[in-house]
Amino acid sequence: MRKWGVAVVVASGLATGAVVHARTPEAPAGVPPVVVASLPPEARQTHQLILNGGPFPYQKDGTVFGNRERLLPPRARGHYREYTVKTPGAADRGARRIVCGGSPPNRPDVCYYTGDHYASFSRIAQ
Repeated sequence: MRKWGVAVVVASGLATGAVVHARTPEAPAGVPPVVVASLPPEARQTHQLILNGGPFPYQKDGTVFGNRERLLPPRARGHYREYTVKTPGAADRGARRIVCGGSPPNRPDVCYYTGDHYASFSRIAQ
C-alpha cells in the first residue's frame, strides 16, 4: 500500500512536468532551492524579519520546529525554528511557514519555505 502511494505522488509530479527530488536524511541536498526574490511577498517580509531579529507578528514565531515529518536534515532538537508567513484572506495563521536552522536565530545557517504546512520544503537560496 505504501509503495502505491509514493508512486501516485511521483506520477502526478511527472505528469505536471515537475522535478521530483529525493528527501531523505542522507540526501539533504534533494530539497529544491528557491531564491528569495521568487518567494511570495509575505514570505520575503518574514525572511527579512528573521534576519532582523523581529519583531514577529505571531506568538508562535521563533518557537522550536520538531521536524517530525523528517523532510529536513536531522539536527538536534532546538536547531530549527519556525515562523509564520501571512496568508492573505486566512482567518488563522494559514499553511505557509519559514523554518530556519542555526544559532543565533537571526543568523541562520539555512532557511526553508513551505507553502503547504510542512508537506514539502524548498531551501531558501540568497
